[in-house]
Amino acid sequence: MRFFLDIRYNGSSFHGWQVQQNAHSVQAEIEQCLGTLLGTPTPVTGSGRTDSGVHALQQIAHIDLHKEIDPEKLRYQMNALLPSSISVNGIRAVQPEAHARFDAVRRTYHYHIHSQKDPFKKGFSFYYRPALDTRAIGEACRILIGHRDFESFSKVKTEVNNFLCDIMEARWECTDGDTVFVITANRFLRGMVRAIVGTLLNVGLGKLSPRDFDYLIQQRDRANAGASVPADGLYLTAVHYPENIYLT
Repeated sequence: MRFFLDIRYNGSSFHGWQVQQNAHSVQAEIEQCLGTLLGTPTPVTGSGRTDSGVHALQQIAHIDLHKEIDPEKLRYQMNALLPSSISVNGIRAVQPEAHARFDAVRRTYHYHIHSQKDPFKKGFSFYYRPALDTRAIGEACRILIGHRDFESFSKVKTEVNNFLCDIMEARWECTDGDTVFVITANRFLRGMVRAIVGTLLNVGLGKLSPRDFDYLIQQRDRANAGASVPADGLYLTAVHYPENIYLT
């Protein structure tokens, strides 16, 4: 049977989600844990990769098991064995052909920024002090939704067939000195969210107008966009699937 794992992790000590040679990854930790508990190598396929230092409130991954299991018991065992930086929120049986990556219909990321120094936010939010024009940033967010090609915000060396993404939501929320950029799309390019935030900061500083931001997207050139913001403010917060994909 195929199962979806609902996973949460603090990415601070990991070199991203994906297994890499000579690097500590979330995927490797989970595969090692499952191999120990089940007595056989158990590959894990995630909904997508997250970069080094990026966190996840919900990462979905699928596994194939060839014997009956109690999902709740396996979840308890995994949480007992995994490091404190990773937890399994749930395990659900899914259709045999369900795919964690290809069947996801939308994903949501949050990027956290704080403007007042706070030692308890270090590693979990980007400390950025300059005052920003949030009205201009809000206009730029609305412009994002009107585009589909985001090559301007993609890492240059990346293996993709196209740079097309359908953005359903993009907004800039501010409360008491804390800011969260929320973005939902059917897919994301490598480095896309951090590059968008870095460019939106330039809009907020007045270095780019919303019209400049619109033109920059049309140029499809990463060199014209802003610098990527640090990884530690970025969270994968939700991955959504058609409800009929689940058996339980």
